[in-house]
Formats: sequence, structure tokens, C-alpha cells
Amino acid sequence: MNTLQAVEYKYGKLHIIDQTKLPFEEVKIVTDNLERIAVAIERLEVRGAPAIGVTAAYALAIVVSKANSKDYSQIFEESYKRLARTRPTAVNLFYALDEMKKVFEMNKSKERLPEVLIQKAISIHEEDKQLCSKIAQNGLQIFTKKSRVLTHCHTGALATGGNGTALNIIRTAFDNGLIEHVYADETRPLFQGSRLTAWELDKLSIPFSFNTDSTAAVLMQQGKVDLVITGADRIAANGDSANKIGTYNLAVLCHYHKIPFYIAAPSTTIDKACRSGSEIKIELRSNLELAQVRGTQITKENYPAYCPAFDVTPNNLIMAIITELEVHKPPFNF
Repeated sequence: MNTLQAVEYKYGKLHIIDQTKLPFEEVKIVTDNLERIAVAIERLEVRGAPAIGVTAAYALAIVVSKANSKDYSQIFEESYKRLARTRPTAVNLFYALDEMKKVFEMNKSKERLPEVLIQKAISIHEEDKQLCSKIAQNGLQIFTKKSRVLTHCHTGALATGGNGTALNIIRTAFDNGLIEHVYADETRPLFQGSRLTAWELDKLSIPFSFNTDSTAAVLMQQGKVDLVITGADRIAANGDSANKIGTYNLAVLCHYHKIPFYIAAPSTTIDKACRSGSEIKIELRSNLELAQVRGTQITKENYPAYCPAFDVTPNNLIMAIITELEVHKPPFNF
């Protein structure tokens, strides 16, 4: 049962857990303002590809329900474009936006349009909850013994509409006696691992420790890692997978140390129109994300920096991609 919800819709407003405040403060952003929601996505106050998609779906529905005019087309189109600019790599964002657009086009002349859009957003949210549960069940297949697992970034309930993807597999495996210990990469530059993954693992009473991203190699060398599992923000038709920067490093390390490397994501993360990872647009973030930590300067902000939000793991380094449908083995052909 999921008791933690990154995004909730209540009485015409979105209630969003501000993930930038965790683990020190549990604060919610409560708003029905489109620009505030878009900024929340850009600032990573809400993050994780599925959660972003759910948030965007609700945002479009709220915009229409608040509109003064019955001619919704202009405000819908402007809102769609604004949300589409927020995070270009996360394919779930565009899946949700396009699903909402289909419903809008089919019902824009109807009196009940706002209600129909709200119901569609709710259905996208509910669908993601179901996908998370099925991913977790399918993910049990990768465990052959009680295991020590390493993960990267954050893939739990905060990142989705349900209980998460990779972290939900870990959670379900733990409930089935299959987890000995979880190593959480801190995940620079924004520390989603040491802040968010650690926070959720602590709440779930799962044995864990967090480490610097560069410590993963030593853990593998010492024989302390049985498998690695991460999420994905976009998966190409050939299985190349974009995920938080540092994921490719892990896949290369796993290949060298002969440790299985897995991706877990809903099928909505698979972009069948994208033939390979070379076609995935990688979001570049501000230099300040490297130069500052929680607003504290750790180097000169005018120093040049390269700060991609994601990297792409080639399909040949992936043991399997776990979706709600099945555990997909190579060669991948989605």
C-alpha cells in the first residue's frame, strides 16, 4: 500500500512534495497556477519521469477548469507548450501531454470538457500506480538469492505516481526476503540518492548506506555488489537508455566486474519513435548546480562547467529492461 504520494490532486489544486527540501523538511507546494507548476518541474521540486508526467496532466486539466472563457483552445495550447519546455529528456512528460491533448481535441466542444480532462489526468495517475506494482512483481525474477544491490539517483514513490520503479523492485524484493543491503549512490550534483533514496529506504526500514558516486567501483572490486538496478527517463527503440548522469559509469563498471546491470521503467518511458540513444535530447543544467550546494558556494560560479542532467547507456551493457509487461532481454526491439 502506497502511503507516500509525490503528487496529489485535491479540490482543484495540486499538492506537490517539494523534493528540494528533503530530507530535512517535508513541505508541500499547494497551487493551481500553471506557471508555478511548470517552475516546480524545472526546479526539480517534483522530479522523476512518471511523476513529471502525472503533474503535467493535472496541470493541463486545472488550467482548463479555471479558464473564464469557454474557448479553451488558446489557453490549452499555450499551457501545453509551456509544460513541454520544462524537461526535454523525460519522455513520460510528452506521453502525458499528448494523452491529454487527444482527449482535449475529442471533447473541446463539449460542456463537460473540464471534468473530462480531470478524469483523464486521474486515470493517468492511476495507470502509473498499476504500472509500478507490475514492474515490482516482474522485477522479482532477477533475484536468485538474498542480494546486495546498488542503485543510482532516485526511483521510489517520490519519482512516480505509485510506489516507484527500480526502488519499488528493491522494496518488493526486501518484503520477500531477497535484500541484504542497498548501496545508494549519492548522485551528484543534486544528491537525489543521499537525500531522497536514503530518505525512502529509511522510512521502509531497508538496510542501506549511501556512498559517493565514485565509490561504486571500489564496492564492486571488493565483491560487495551482486547487481545494479536503476530507472530511466527515456528508452530508445533499440534499448539504449537515458538516465541520470552517472548511470553509464555504472553500466561500464558492471561490464568490467561481470555484475548484472538492469533498467526498470514503465513502457510509457519507451520512445519507439527514437531509434537509438544518439537521438535522445540531453538536458543541460545550470553551472550553479555544480558550483553550489543548497545555495552555498563551493567554487567560483564563473568557472566553466559541463552539467548534463542525463547520460545514455548503450543497449549492449544492459542485462534486461524491466517493464510492467515483462523482463525484456536483449536484443531489444521495442
